[in-house]
Amino acid sequence: MEAVEPTDDEQRPAFSGYDYSNFYYGAGDDVLNLLAPFREWYKEARPAGYYLYAEAMSSAPTTHVRVRNGKTGREQDLLNLASYNYLGISYRPEVKEAAIKAIERYGLGASGSPILSGTFDIHIELADAIAHFKDKPAAILFPTGYSANVGFISAMMRPGDTILLDQYAHASVVDGAILAKAKTVFFRHNNPLDLERKLSGVKGKKLVVVEGVYSMDGDVCALPELLEVTRRHGARVLIDEAHSTFLFGPNGRGVAEHFGLDQEIDFHLGTFSKSLGGQGGFVCGRRDLIDYVSGFGRSRFFSCNLAPVIAAGLLAGLRILEREPQLRAKLWSNVAYLRRRFAEEDVDIGKSTSQVMPVMVNNDAKVFAIAEKIQDRGLYLQPVTYPAVPKHRSRLRVSVSAAHTEADLEQAVGVIAGVLREEGICR
Repeated sequence: MEAVEPTDDEQRPAFSGYDYSNFYYGAGDDVLNLLAPFREWYKEARPAGYYLYAEAMSSAPTTHVRVRNGKTGREQDLLNLASYNYLGISYRPEVKEAAIKAIERYGLGASGSPILSGTFDIHIELADAIAHFKDKPAAILFPTGYSANVGFISAMMRPGDTILLDQYAHASVVDGAILAKAKTVFFRHNNPLDLERKLSGVKGKKLVVVEGVYSMDGDVCALPELLEVTRRHGARVLIDEAHSTFLFGPNGRGVAEHFGLDQEIDFHLGTFSKSLGGQGGFVCGRRDLIDYVSGFGRSRFFSCNLAPVIAAGLLAGLRILEREPQLRAKLWSNVAYLRRRFAEEDVDIGKSTSQVMPVMVNNDAKVFAIAEKIQDRGLYLQPVTYPAVPKHRSRLRVSVSAAHTEADLEQAVGVIAGVLREEGICR
């Protein structure tokens, strides 16, 4: 009998075009019913590109890293364009030495909630140093940036209140609103006119949450225009400066300082996992605010405190940042260089005006193959797809560091532009 070639439909994997969103719900009454269809999809999805996530590194997150390939298991030396280590601080000798001394003194972890036995002198010193750096009366620490948003928002807002979020707000902001059980309203990204419409007629307590730099698009908050709207409607403002504290503004305090509005913002939130290269989050503000959040911030109250060894490293990193403003200058020089080179090569980075640059692919079917090619050619850079970004807005997210050299950036441009041309994404 003559062999019959399979049709395109027969060749196509059963779960082609699926992503995590297709497996949010499961049939039947058993919780475990979620797993069987997911398992079958993931058996196809992982080797087809999802293996690019959570690849194990065996080196510090410097500009060059050693990574175990998730498909082959082989280790590769790659140029790192994926880490949030924007100032190259996490692996500085002073930071490592401070952490070594702290672990000799305190041991590994805090071994307790901050409200009970988990607060050490190093935590108080770090909180005071952050408050001083941000020019605020007081600060409170959280074990992660995620828990800072969840804990602060749910500490301050209640059922019957209204929280208005930029549509691109981080998941931690959204989850904080969910935990608060307040009415949650989304306004169009960076759109003061839509915020005006959404605030009109809203009674009671109102909180507007924005971000200094939006982590998937790399654009800066339209803070002056948005703040004018909130003032007219009597809303309080929380700015999450996870990707902008320690980078923007004359003193590095963030986007609020960059716009000269630092004293106009009610609540300032940031993280230690980006520019300081550590872990944790913080909120700065009035002393009575910080005391209140200490009692009502459940994600902090019921968590083990930040490890003292991390706190010590963060303090050392903060001192480096304060005495070496040239680090920020070098970062912005690298950002300008890379933006110019991407423009020359017709690489679309959307509306980015920061150290976060999305290389827009806008093709969910191609993005994994593109990312695989890029990694094969020596760059550590992951794909970003739904639900982290909208469908058909897939991208590769570049994170620029002050530690990158011009040669590093040229290598990155050459590889990215070359692969995108081969795939028909740019000319």
